[in-house]
Amino acid sequence: MIISSRERLILVVTAIVLALLVLDRYVVTPLDDYRASLDAQKQRLVGEMERAQALLERKHQLTPKWKEMTAGGLKRDPSEAESQILHSVQDWSKEAGLKLTSLKPERLPDKKTLQEISFQAAGIGSMNAVARFLWRLETAKAPVRVKDLQLGSRKEGTDDLTLQLRLSTLYQPPERPSSSAADTPPNPTGESE
Repeated sequence: MIISSRERLILVVTAIVLALLVLDRYVVTPLDDYRASLDAQKQRLVGEMERAQALLERKHQLTPKWKEMTAGGLKRDPSEAESQILHSVQDWSKEAGLKLTSLKPERLPDKKTLQEISFQAAGIGSMNAVARFLWRLETAKAPVRVKDLQLGSRKEGTDDLTLQLRLSTLYQPPERPSSSAADTPPNPTGESE
């Protein structure tokens, strides 16, 4: 059987098309898919790296604050932390000229690394006394936070105010042997390092 040049050309073109189809099917398309999966994996890893860098930067920013808190009054014993805030609040109210009418601690049991003790306080005094008292709370070295504040007037048209507030302090109970060192701040994001 003799093949004409036209049939030979059709056979060669068909062979080339089949070869290109096989090459595309078994080489080009899998390589393209693999490159796309590598790009997606690269983007995921870059995102994880950026989050890790942000976490490390946050740790570097929080470490000095943590050391200040531990040096300035973060206690390990709940009774020491409670006593520290009770005495400080009483001292600050006297300095400010605010008369405390009540101050009650409330320990809140928790399973976290840092424990919290809340306090309910009430007092009476002038606007100036309240302002000085709140300034002392906000600038204290001890870890104290105002959670809720209500300010009212005892008598209409006078500078005689009532103050009710809820504040809290933190303490860090002694660590168990498997925990990390006390100078390491807790992870603010909750992620494991």
